[in-house]
Amino acid sequence: MIQISQRVELAESEIEWQFIRSSGAGGQNVNKVATAAQLIFDIQASSLPDFYKNRLLKKSDHRITQSGKVIIKSQETRSQARNRELALEQLIDLIRSASQVQKKRIPTKPSRSAKERRLTTKKQQGQKKALRKKDF
Repeated sequence: MIQISQRVELAESEIEWQFIRSSGAGGQNVNKVATAAQLIFDIQASSLPDFYKNRLLKKSDHRITQSGKVIIKSQETRSQARNRELALEQLIDLIRSASQVQKKRIPTKPSRSAKERRLTTKKQQGQKKALRKKDF
């Protein structure tokens, strides 16, 4: 079982793994060994609570597809086991980020002195540009 939070756990059978060859430079190791780990996790078919599922599906993350699958590719290290760990950490962080509720933003108004400073700098810029003009 993969521990997400105190109450939420994922079965390892819900995660599909594919191991592929890494892209980029690296010599023979890259060309012959499948060290890159690709994690595929289906949000809708998972045992996550509905709250997590809805929040994950609403997230605008490039790793979440239209069909509701999370695809994470890790190819940072030469070790397949380490790449697998890194991909799993990314999935756990993604699911945990869905549980965090952001504080509502309270709109504020600029102070009188801030407005005056803004207007004086605008006037100074205008005067500077006016001096650059050539009179014909």
